[in-house]
Amino acid sequence: MSNSAHTGPQRIICLTEETTETLYLLGEQQRILGISGFTVRPARARREKPRVAAFTSAKIERIVDLKPDLVLGFSDLQADIAAELIRAGIEVHVFNQRSVEQILAFIHLLGAMVGAQARADALVASLRHGLEQARTAAGRLPRRPRVYFEEWDQPLISGIRWVAELIEIAGGEDCFPELSTQPQARGRIIADPLEVVRRAPDLMIASWCGKKFNPARVLERPGWEALPAVRNRQLSEVKSCDILQPGPAALTDGLAQLQRIIANAARLAPAPAH
Repeated sequence: MSNSAHTGPQRIICLTEETTETLYLLGEQQRILGISGFTVRPARARREKPRVAAFTSAKIERIVDLKPDLVLGFSDLQADIAAELIRAGIEVHVFNQRSVEQILAFIHLLGAMVGAQARADALVASLRHGLEQARTAAGRLPRRPRVYFEEWDQPLISGIRWVAELIEIAGGEDCFPELSTQPQARGRIIADPLEVVRRAPDLMIASWCGKKFNPARVLERPGWEALPAVRNRQLSEVKSCDILQPGPAALTDGLAQLQRIIANAARLAPAPAH
């Protein structure tokens, strides 16, 4: 049992994966009463904790019956769940981290909430070290390939801010930096698919929010044969659980995958324009 066992909330419901992952990394998993059904990290959480929520829906009566002293959520997409729980007299904290720095701040705050500041500080320091190592490695690449990150395919939605930042850290150049700052997915919709063609990405990385990436469907898109990414068959996938959860996974496994994909593309000669 940790030294912080009697500090802060003792009965916590995690409505998204990143809070569950972080509490396990901090050694505070004994506080968790229930998790999101989308949780895959750590794998043991699915074996040890009951699933009480999806993402935009939750088993409200089940949560109330568990008598949590804190429910942790994420973003406006869970505002309705939060409101219903608050009306039921339950304390709720909704995080809203959208950038790499905000992810690190979220870890600090969650650590403070459960009296695990020292371990949270150590975790953040380790994550910062990994980010700096990635930046150093990126500086040795022969070029910075242009990257199109696709979060969804119908309609086309480009990557959120922390993804764009991790692409830059890994040595790439995000094709849609102006969209990445939009916090909601509807603000990152690419209305004209040919705009991707005009921006000529060297590689495409897809993470279709839990749906398996199908490169064949990309090859069938009208006009996309002109993309350097398509001509060089630089079409890759990073699973959403590794990159689209705003927590430690994105800054570790997600970043490592981006590094490998971008480094491979950087070593290819740019495809000649037709």
